[in-house]
Amino acid sequence: MGEDTTDGEYFRRLVDEDALRGYLAAELGDAAAYEIERHEAGHSNETLFVTWGERELVLRRPPPGAVAETAHDVLREYRVMDALQGTAVPLPRTVLGCDDHDVLGCDFYLMERVDGDVLRDAEPARLGTPERRRRIGEELVDALAAIHGIDYGAVGLGDFGRPAGYTERQVDRWRKQLAWAFERTRDERAVPELETVGEWLADDVPSSHPHALVHGDYKLDNVMFAPDAPEIVAVLDWEMSTLGDPRADLGWMLSYWRDPKDPEPAVPELTATFMEADAYPTRRELVARYEERTGITFERERFYRALAVYKLAALGEMFYRRYLEGNSDDPTYPKMRERVPALAERARRIVDGDEPL
Repeated sequence: MGEDTTDGEYFRRLVDEDALRGYLAAELGDAAAYEIERHEAGHSNETLFVTWGERELVLRRPPPGAVAETAHDVLREYRVMDALQGTAVPLPRTVLGCDDHDVLGCDFYLMERVDGDVLRDAEPARLGTPERRRRIGEELVDALAAIHGIDYGAVGLGDFGRPAGYTERQVDRWRKQLAWAFERTRDERAVPELETVGEWLADDVPSSHPHALVHGDYKLDNVMFAPDAPEIVAVLDWEMSTLGDPRADLGWMLSYWRDPKDPEPAVPELTATFMEADAYPTRRELVARYEERTGITFERERFYRALAVYKLAALGEMFYRRYLEGNSDDPTYPKMRERVPALAERARRIVDGDEPL
């Protein structure tokens, strides 16, 4: 991750404080107070907290040296968030998008900072009542329904993606990503179940699907809850958003949601389990609410849930290749030697009907 402190070399690669000061002064007016702090939570794009006078802002930029690929296209993320201002989707207020590389050497954008909690590993004590636990699940579904209910043409996103064929392209893309990882990792150990699941997905991919704005990485720890209520105040991390198949978003969300009856997590290091507690909605209850809110039935649910776990496994195998090639010091990457086969078993259980919704 590089330096942890704001005076380290990595921080200097992230932001030229004088150049940013000049840009903010020109765009927002002069300010007496100016501070920058790097947010350490790990996402593919970098997040910085910026104080500008009385305003608390968040700056998003790619990691240093990143090429302009979809996963780091922060102005694409800014575009969708800016288009959704004033809609039913809870979002931070967008402030500025900048493609002038003379400022930070890359595209970046700024939004207003929102106060609240992201539920990653544990349940905040204030949310630990039956009513609030139920509302956490309901809010998660309702925000996803709001995204999928957007008239994307009306908000200026009609050219934001190619919704037709989205799901087939997803299967093809992740099979190729996995094949790339296997080029190196199969010398360490094989995962034949993943190839079997990939073939099943390719054979079973829906020939048609609803078209909607999709988030692409919608899950519990990509939303923020208000500090005083079980209410979502912001949906975060839009970098994978496009026009596509809303059922893929739902399957991805469900792949992270635990029921009390579930087997042990395939990747315990990255899996929150607090929603197994009493009063949290089950996956079936979440699906029922989604269908009620959207009018979209969760047809082919085994396909979409298996696709989500297959994608998780492919990501894990890519991490494992990077570890083997010495391209990461993340302590979770070497654990993918065992975790990916466990994910493959989970995907196979879903396909076979042995891990029901």
